[in-house]
Amino acid sequence: MKIAMFCPNWVGDLVMATPALRAVRNRYPRAEIIGIMRPYLSDVLDGTGLIDRELFYDPRGANPAQRGWSLSRQLRYEDIDLALLFTNSFRTAMIAWAGRIERRVGFARDARRWLLTDALKPKSRRTPHPVIDEYWRLAAYVGAKSTGGTAERRQMELATSSEDELRFQRILARIGSPEETRGLVCLNSGGAFGAAKHWPTSSFAELGRLIADKFHKQVLVLCGPAEQAQAREIVRLAGHPHVVSLAGESPSLRLTKAAIRQADLLVTTDSGPRHFAAPFNVPVVTIFGPTHIAWSETFYPKAVHLQLHVDCGPCQKRVCPLGHHRCMQELGVDRVFSAVTRQLHETARRSVA
Repeated sequence: MKIAMFCPNWVGDLVMATPALRAVRNRYPRAEIIGIMRPYLSDVLDGTGLIDRELFYDPRGANPAQRGWSLSRQLRYEDIDLALLFTNSFRTAMIAWAGRIERRVGFARDARRWLLTDALKPKSRRTPHPVIDEYWRLAAYVGAKSTGGTAERRQMELATSSEDELRFQRILARIGSPEETRGLVCLNSGGAFGAAKHWPTSSFAELGRLIADKFHKQVLVLCGPAEQAQAREIVRLAGHPHVVSLAGESPSLRLTKAAIRQADLLVTTDSGPRHFAAPFNVPVVTIFGPTHIAWSETFYPKAVHLQLHVDCGPCQKRVCPLGHHRCMQELGVDRVFSAVTRQLHETARRSVA
Protein backbone atom coordinates (compact mmCIF):
# COMPACT_ATOMS: atom_id res chain seq x y z
CA MET A 1 0.00 0.00 0.00
CA LYS A 2 1.15 3.54 -0.79
CA ILE A 3 -0.06 6.60 1.11
CA ALA A 4 0.56 10.20 0.10
CA MET A 5 0.52 12.82 2.85
CA PHE A 6 -0.05 16.30 1.44
CA CYS A 7 1.71 18.12 4.28
CA PRO A 8 0.86 21.62 5.58
CA ASN A 9 2.79 24.47 3.98
CA TRP A 10 4.08 26.15 7.16
CA VAL A 11 6.80 24.90 9.51
CA GLY A 12 4.67 25.15 12.64
CA ASP A 13 1.66 23.57 11.00
CA LEU A 14 3.74 20.60 9.88
CA VAL A 15 4.95 20.09 13.45
CA MET A 16 1.34 20.25 14.66
CA ALA A 17 0.47 17.56 12.11
CA THR A 18 3.02 15.09 13.52
CA PRO A 19 0.60 13.39 15.97
CA ALA A 20 -1.69 12.64 13.04
CA LEU A 21 1.23 11.47 10.89
CA ARG A 22 2.37 9.13 13.66
CA ALA A 23 -1.15 7.75 14.05
CA VAL A 24 -1.36 6.97 10.34
CA ARG A 25 2.06 5.34 10.46
CA ASN A 26 0.89 3.15 13.36
CA ARG A 27 -2.37 2.30 11.62
CA TYR A 28 -0.63 1.27 8.38
CA PRO A 29 2.79 -0.02 9.54
CA ARG A 30 3.56 -1.79 6.25
CA ALA A 31 2.54 1.05 3.96
CA GLU A 32 5.01 3.20 2.09
CA ILE A 33 4.26 6.76 3.19
CA ILE A 34 5.27 9.60 0.88
CA GLY A 35 5.34 13.15 2.20
CA ILE A 36 4.38 15.77 -0.37
CA MET A 37 5.69 19.10 0.86
CA ARG A 38 7.34 22.39 0.04
CA PRO A 39 11.14 22.09 -0.36
CA TYR A 40 11.87 24.35 2.62
CA LEU A 41 10.15 21.84 4.92
CA SER A 42 12.45 18.95 4.08
CA ASP A 43 14.42 19.12 7.35
CA VAL A 44 11.45 19.35 9.70
CA LEU A 45 10.59 15.64 9.82
CA ASP A 46 14.14 14.40 9.34
CA GLY A 47 14.87 11.47 11.65
CA THR A 48 11.30 10.92 12.86
CA GLY A 49 10.48 7.98 10.61
CA LEU A 50 7.02 9.45 10.00
CA ILE A 51 7.48 9.30 6.24
CA ASP A 52 9.56 7.06 4.02
CA ARG A 53 10.44 9.60 1.36
CA GLU A 54 9.49 13.01 0.03
CA LEU A 55 8.13 14.53 -3.15
CA PHE A 56 8.48 18.29 -3.37
CA TYR A 57 5.78 20.65 -4.52
CA ASP A 58 6.72 24.25 -5.30
CA PRO A 59 4.20 25.96 -7.62
CA ARG A 60 6.30 29.11 -8.00
CA GLY A 61 9.75 27.54 -7.86
CA ALA A 62 12.40 27.40 -10.54
CA ASN A 63 12.28 23.61 -10.84
CA PRO A 64 9.54 22.57 -13.32
CA ALA A 65 9.51 19.04 -11.88
CA GLN A 66 8.12 20.43 -8.61
CA ARG A 67 5.13 22.20 -10.16
CA GLY A 68 1.58 20.95 -10.15
CA TRP A 69 1.16 19.04 -13.39
CA SER A 70 4.62 17.51 -13.19
CA LEU A 71 3.83 16.31 -9.69
CA SER A 72 0.50 14.87 -10.87
CA ARG A 73 2.27 12.89 -13.58
CA GLN A 74 4.71 11.55 -11.02
CA LEU A 75 1.85 10.55 -8.72
CA ARG A 76 0.22 8.62 -11.56
CA TYR A 77 3.48 6.73 -11.98
CA GLU A 78 3.59 6.03 -8.23
CA ASP A 79 0.13 4.38 -8.28
CA ILE A 80 -0.86 5.65 -4.82
CA ASP A 81 -3.79 4.10 -2.94
CA LEU A 82 -4.65 6.81 -0.43
CA ALA A 83 -4.03 10.54 -0.12
CA LEU A 84 -4.55 12.55 3.06
CA LEU A 85 -4.72 16.27 2.35
CA PHE A 86 -3.64 18.29 5.37
CA THR A 87 -3.66 21.26 3.01
CA ASN A 88 -6.94 23.04 2.30
CA SER A 89 -6.31 24.43 -1.17
CA PHE A 90 -8.14 23.64 -4.38
CA ARG A 91 -4.78 23.28 -6.11
CA THR A 92 -3.50 20.39 -4.00
CA ALA A 93 -6.81 18.55 -4.33
CA MET A 94 -6.55 18.98 -8.10
CA ILE A 95 -3.05 17.50 -8.03
CA ALA A 96 -4.27 14.46 -6.09
CA TRP A 97 -7.23 14.04 -8.47
CA ALA A 98 -5.06 14.45 -11.58
CA GLY A 99 -2.58 12.02 -10.02
CA ARG A 100 -5.33 9.38 -10.15
CA ILE A 101 -5.02 8.56 -6.47
CA GLU A 102 -7.79 6.09 -5.74
CA ARG A 103 -8.92 7.54 -2.40
CA ARG A 104 -8.54 11.24 -1.61
CA VAL A 105 -9.41 12.39 1.91
CA GLY A 106 -9.54 16.02 2.98
CA PHE A 107 -11.70 18.86 4.21
CA ALA A 108 -14.35 20.27 1.88
CA ARG A 109 -12.87 23.75 1.58
CA ASP A 110 -12.04 26.06 -1.33
CA ALA A 111 -14.76 24.59 -3.63
CA ARG A 112 -12.86 21.32 -3.93
CA ARG A 113 -15.43 18.82 -2.64
CA TRP A 114 -15.85 17.24 -6.08
CA LEU A 115 -12.12 16.50 -6.26
CA LEU A 116 -12.21 14.41 -3.08
CA THR A 117 -13.59 10.91 -2.66
CA ASP A 118 -14.01 11.52 1.07
CA ALA A 119 -14.83 15.15 1.88
CA LEU A 120 -14.97 15.89 5.60
CA LYS A 121 -17.06 18.78 6.85
CA PRO A 122 -14.68 21.42 8.24
CA LYS A 123 -15.30 23.47 11.33
CA SER A 124 -16.34 27.05 10.75
CA ARG A 125 -13.49 29.52 10.40
CA ARG A 126 -15.59 32.09 12.20
CA THR A 127 -14.69 30.46 15.50
CA PRO A 128 -10.94 29.94 16.08
CA HIS A 129 -10.12 26.35 16.97
CA PRO A 130 -6.91 24.28 17.28
CA VAL A 131 -5.71 22.98 13.93
CA ILE A 132 -3.82 20.19 15.71
CA ASP A 133 -7.21 18.61 16.48
CA GLU A 134 -8.38 19.06 12.88
CA TYR A 135 -5.32 17.22 11.63
CA TRP A 136 -6.16 14.39 13.99
CA ARG A 137 -9.67 14.21 12.55
CA LEU A 138 -8.18 13.31 9.17
CA ALA A 139 -6.08 10.54 10.69
CA ALA A 140 -9.01 9.18 12.70
CA TYR A 141 -11.19 9.14 9.59
CA VAL A 142 -8.87 6.62 7.92
CA GLY A 143 -8.78 4.39 10.98
CA ALA A 144 -6.04 5.82 13.19
CA LYS A 145 -6.65 5.33 16.89
CA SER A 146 -5.28 6.72 20.13
CA THR A 147 -4.68 4.61 23.22
CA GLY A 148 -3.40 7.54 25.27
CA GLY A 149 -6.39 9.84 24.99
CA THR A 150 -6.28 13.54 24.19
CA ALA A 151 -2.69 13.99 25.38
CA GLU A 152 -1.42 11.45 22.84
CA ARG A 153 -3.42 13.08 20.06
CA ARG A 154 -1.56 16.34 20.76
CA GLN A 155 1.93 14.93 21.42
CA MET A 156 4.09 16.50 18.72
CA GLU A 157 7.24 14.77 17.54
CA LEU A 158 10.60 15.85 16.12
CA ALA A 159 14.13 14.48 16.02
CA THR A 160 17.70 15.71 15.77
CA SER A 161 20.77 13.89 14.50
CA SER A 162 23.93 13.44 16.54
CA GLU A 163 25.79 15.27 13.76
CA ASP A 164 23.56 18.34 14.07
CA GLU A 165 23.83 18.33 17.85
CA LEU A 166 27.62 18.10 17.68
CA ARG A 167 27.76 20.87 15.11
CA PHE A 168 25.66 23.11 17.33
CA GLN A 169 27.82 22.39 20.38
CA ARG A 170 30.93 23.33 18.41
CA ILE A 171 29.33 26.54 17.15
CA LEU A 172 28.21 27.52 20.65
CA ALA A 173 31.66 26.83 22.08
CA ARG A 174 33.15 29.10 19.42
CA ILE A 175 30.73 32.03 19.47
CA GLY A 176 29.46 31.80 23.04
CA SER A 177 30.78 31.46 26.57
CA PRO A 178 29.35 28.19 27.88
CA GLU A 179 32.02 27.92 30.56
CA GLU A 180 31.04 31.35 31.97
CA THR A 181 27.27 30.93 31.85
CA ARG A 182 24.61 28.72 33.45
CA GLY A 183 22.61 27.22 30.65
CA LEU A 184 21.10 28.43 27.41
CA VAL A 185 18.09 30.56 26.50
CA CYS A 186 17.11 30.84 22.83
CA LEU A 187 15.36 33.86 21.34
CA ASN A 188 13.43 33.44 18.10
CA SER A 189 12.37 36.72 16.54
CA GLY A 190 11.24 35.47 13.14
CA GLY A 191 7.81 35.27 11.56
CA ALA A 192 7.38 34.35 7.91
CA PHE A 193 3.64 35.09 8.16
CA GLY A 194 4.29 38.83 8.03
CA ALA A 195 5.61 41.89 9.84
CA ALA A 196 2.59 42.05 12.13
CA LYS A 197 3.93 39.06 14.09
CA HIS A 198 7.25 40.74 14.84
CA TRP A 199 8.07 42.01 18.32
CA PRO A 200 10.40 45.05 18.14
CA THR A 201 14.07 44.29 17.62
CA SER A 202 14.98 46.68 20.43
CA SER A 203 12.67 44.78 22.79
CA PHE A 204 14.33 41.47 21.99
CA ALA A 205 17.72 43.10 22.58
CA GLU A 206 16.68 44.46 25.98
CA LEU A 207 15.18 41.11 26.95
CA GLY A 208 18.35 39.26 25.97
CA ARG A 209 20.47 41.64 28.01
CA LEU A 210 18.24 41.20 31.07
CA ILE A 211 18.34 37.40 30.84
CA ALA A 212 22.12 37.40 30.48
CA ASP A 213 22.53 39.83 33.40
CA LYS A 214 20.00 38.47 35.88
CA PHE A 215 20.29 34.75 35.22
CA HIS A 216 23.83 34.52 33.81
CA LYS A 217 22.48 32.56 30.85
CA GLN A 218 24.00 32.22 27.42
CA VAL A 219 21.45 33.95 25.20
CA LEU A 220 21.35 32.76 21.60
CA VAL A 221 19.38 34.56 18.91
CA LEU A 222 18.09 32.04 16.38
CA CYS A 223 17.50 32.96 12.76
CA GLY A 224 16.80 31.63 9.32
CA PRO A 225 18.69 32.74 6.21
CA ALA A 226 16.33 35.71 5.74
CA GLU A 227 16.56 36.85 9.38
CA GLN A 228 20.31 37.14 9.82
CA ALA A 229 20.39 40.95 9.64
CA GLN A 230 17.78 41.23 12.38
CA ALA A 231 19.64 38.71 14.54
CA ARG A 232 22.85 40.70 14.20
CA GLU A 233 20.99 43.88 15.13
CA ILE A 234 19.57 42.29 18.27
CA VAL A 235 23.08 41.30 19.33
CA ARG A 236 24.42 44.78 18.56
CA LEU A 237 21.68 46.54 20.52
CA ALA A 238 21.99 44.13 23.45
CA GLY A 239 25.66 44.98 23.78
CA HIS A 240 26.31 42.06 26.11
CA PRO A 241 29.08 39.47 25.66
CA HIS A 242 26.71 36.62 26.49
CA VAL A 243 24.15 37.56 23.83
CA VAL A 244 25.15 36.01 20.50
CA SER A 245 23.42 34.80 17.34
CA LEU A 246 23.54 32.10 14.68
CA ALA A 247 23.82 34.71 11.93
CA GLY A 248 26.72 33.77 9.67
CA GLU A 249 26.64 30.11 10.75
CA SER A 250 24.68 28.79 7.74
CA PRO A 251 21.46 28.71 9.76
CA SER A 252 18.98 25.96 8.98
CA LEU A 253 15.98 24.24 10.52
CA ARG A 254 18.23 21.34 11.50
CA LEU A 255 20.53 23.68 13.43
CA THR A 256 17.55 25.46 14.99
CA LYS A 257 16.13 22.15 16.21
CA ALA A 258 19.48 21.19 17.73
CA ALA A 259 19.74 24.55 19.50
CA ILE A 260 16.24 24.46 20.96
CA ARG A 261 16.65 20.86 22.08
CA GLN A 262 19.60 21.91 24.27
CA ALA A 263 17.99 25.07 25.64
CA ASP A 264 16.59 25.73 29.10
CA LEU A 265 13.95 28.03 27.60
CA LEU A 266 12.73 29.34 24.26
CA VAL A 267 11.29 32.86 23.92
CA THR A 268 9.63 33.28 20.56
CA THR A 269 7.12 35.02 18.41
CA ASP A 270 4.22 33.00 17.02
CA SER A 271 6.32 31.44 14.27
CA GLY A 272 7.25 27.92 13.20
CA PRO A 273 10.18 27.24 15.56
CA ARG A 274 7.88 27.99 18.49
CA HIS A 275 6.55 24.46 18.01
CA PHE A 276 10.04 22.91 18.26
CA ALA A 277 9.95 23.36 22.05
CA ALA A 278 7.18 20.90 22.92
CA PRO A 279 8.60 17.83 21.13
CA PHE A 280 11.85 18.34 23.05
CA ASN A 281 10.14 19.10 26.39
CA VAL A 282 11.62 22.61 26.51
CA PRO A 283 9.67 25.39 28.28
CA VAL A 284 8.53 28.19 25.97
CA VAL A 285 7.24 31.76 26.21
CA THR A 286 5.36 32.81 23.07
CA ILE A 287 4.66 36.45 22.21
CA PHE A 288 1.43 36.76 20.22
CA GLY A 289 0.37 39.77 18.19
CA PRO A 290 -2.26 39.70 15.44
CA THR A 291 -3.05 35.97 15.55
CA HIS A 292 -5.66 34.28 17.68
CA ILE A 293 -4.02 31.92 20.15
CA ALA A 294 -6.66 29.24 19.62
CA TRP A 295 -5.59 28.46 16.04
CA SER A 296 -2.16 27.21 17.08
CA GLU A 297 -2.96 26.07 20.61
CA THR A 298 -1.34 22.71 21.37
CA PHE A 299 -2.08 22.55 25.12
CA TYR A 300 1.59 22.05 25.96
CA PRO A 301 1.84 22.37 29.77
CA LYS A 302 5.24 24.09 29.72
CA ALA A 303 4.03 26.91 27.45
CA VAL A 304 3.20 30.47 28.48
CA HIS A 305 1.28 32.65 26.02
CA LEU A 306 1.52 36.44 26.14
CA GLN A 307 -0.83 38.70 24.22
CA LEU A 308 -1.80 42.34 24.64
CA HIS A 309 -5.55 42.69 24.37
CA VAL A 310 -6.34 45.57 22.02
CA ASP A 311 -9.71 46.63 20.63
CA CYS A 312 -8.57 45.99 17.03
CA GLY A 313 -7.27 42.47 17.51
CA PRO A 314 -6.51 39.76 16.98
CA CYS A 315 -6.93 40.84 13.36
CA GLN A 316 -5.12 37.94 11.61
CA LYS A 317 -3.47 40.46 9.23
CA ARG A 318 0.07 40.09 7.91
CA VAL A 319 0.70 43.83 8.23
CA CYS A 320 -1.05 46.12 10.72
CA PRO A 321 -3.91 47.73 8.72
CA LEU A 322 -4.02 50.68 11.13
CA GLY A 323 -0.30 51.39 11.02
CA HIS A 324 0.29 51.52 14.79
CA HIS A 325 1.01 47.81 15.51
CA ARG A 326 -0.04 48.34 19.12
CA CYS A 327 -0.47 44.63 19.83
CA MET A 328 3.30 44.18 19.63
CA GLN A 329 4.71 47.67 20.15
CA GLU A 330 2.98 48.06 23.51
CA LEU A 331 3.70 44.58 24.85
CA GLY A 332 6.46 45.55 27.24
CA VAL A 333 9.77 43.88 27.94
CA ASP A 334 8.94 43.83 31.66
CA ARG A 335 5.93 41.59 31.05
CA VAL A 336 7.92 39.18 28.90
CA PHE A 337 10.82 39.11 31.37
CA SER A 338 8.39 38.36 34.18
CA ALA A 339 7.17 35.31 32.24
CA VAL A 340 10.77 34.27 31.56
CA THR A 341 11.54 34.53 35.27
CA ARG A 342 8.59 32.34 36.20
CA GLN A 343 9.53 29.73 33.62
CA LEU A 344 13.18 29.56 34.68
CA HIS A 345 12.26 29.38 38.36
CA GLU A 346 9.78 26.59 37.62
CA THR A 347 12.44 24.70 35.67
CA ALA A 348 14.85 25.04 38.59
CA ARG A 349 12.17 23.85 41.01
CA ARG A 350 11.44 20.76 38.89
CA SER A 351 15.13 19.91 38.63
CA VAL A 352 15.53 19.62 42.41
CA ALA A 353 12.14 18.04 43.12
